[in-house]
Amino acid sequence: MKNNSTVSNLYHFNWIYAPLILIEKSEQRLNSVINVTGEFPGTFPISVWVTHRNCWLCRPVARNVTMLQITEFVTGNLTIAQIEDSRFIKSGSSSSMGAVTRISFCLHDPSNYFKAASFVYNWDFGDGVYQITKEPFVYCNYSTTGNRTVHLKVVAEWKQIGSIIHETETVQKTGDFTTALELLDAVKSINVVGSRETHVMENLSLSLHINGTPPLALCWLIKSECIPLEGEKCHLVVITGSCYNLSHTFSDAGQYCLSVRVQNGVTMLQTYHEIKVWPTGIQPAFFVLLCIVLVSVMVGLVLYTTFRSNTQQKDLVEVADFDFSPLSDKSLSAHSESGCGQVCCRSCFLRSSQEAARESHEFLLSFYKPVKMYTV
Repeated sequence: MKNNSTVSNLYHFNWIYAPLILIEKSEQRLNSVINVTGEFPGTFPISVWVTHRNCWLCRPVARNVTMLQITEFVTGNLTIAQIEDSRFIKSGSSSSMGAVTRISFCLHDPSNYFKAASFVYNWDFGDGVYQITKEPFVYCNYSTTGNRTVHLKVVAEWKQIGSIIHETETVQKTGDFTTALELLDAVKSINVVGSRETHVMENLSLSLHINGTPPLALCWLIKSECIPLEGEKCHLVVITGSCYNLSHTFSDAGQYCLSVRVQNGVTMLQTYHEIKVWPTGIQPAFFVLLCIVLVSVMVGLVLYTTFRSNTQQKDLVEVADFDFSPLSDKSLSAHSESGCGQVCCRSCFLRSSQEAARESHEFLLSFYKPVKMYTV
């Protein structure tokens, strides 16, 4: 306590607030607070400078000035908030079409001047709808996009003892407030149009089609995995239409993901687009075509080999059916066969088969001999 008292006694706060009337003044450890009032409306300057308590003529260690506006009307401001899933998701002058919007009035009364007053709020939503409430807020839902101007008239009433006749009288103060409300269509979808495959050092072009009311803040980033985009750690652009074209060249092969975030002041939407990057010179279609060609060649080779083998066997059978031996050989063979009879039929059959095979072999050899031609 001694230390605090010593510190508080180090400085002196010098206020200038004329022509206002001082109601109350309090000083704490390192700050000072005053309450003032005015007898007529207007804007008045209030200044303060701080000096060491034991040195009035020394240079001030701190100084400041502010402007105080005194009015005979109720003061405050209007705030707009969009509600989704029973929670506030955005505050500002914009709202999404079809969403529940809360419009609130915040009273500015630092001196508790209206502590005994009762309030009535007259709302004009700018679309032909009016409402009177005793609460300083309302909920509304707009069905069309565009700009709206919300008007509010605040009436404050309370009773007090008159200063002249000392009778109870009713005092009334009013205030008029206006705010602009921009109704936008929420970002409903993001469609990424383009290929999902490319290869190294090839320019990949993609087109983003956005269903939402511009202007739109678009943020995109390509990484090895899909990640939610937060803040401005991405390529941020502002577009005034519903389409955006982007291009990118990959230096390494692998699996990549395009993350896209779009917002228009009332809603935000994210989407992802996976991209496969192949090494240079290896195309999926070319690889498939090469496989098809190799399989076709192998099948054709097998078919050709089988067909050629069958043809050769057929030629051997047909040649074996013909007898190109001399006539004398035939007679000898017939005589031999008739001479053998039933006693040696088996040996004759074996010998005749060997002779037929030898004759066929000789015929094949003579058939493939080259033909020589002589000119006389």
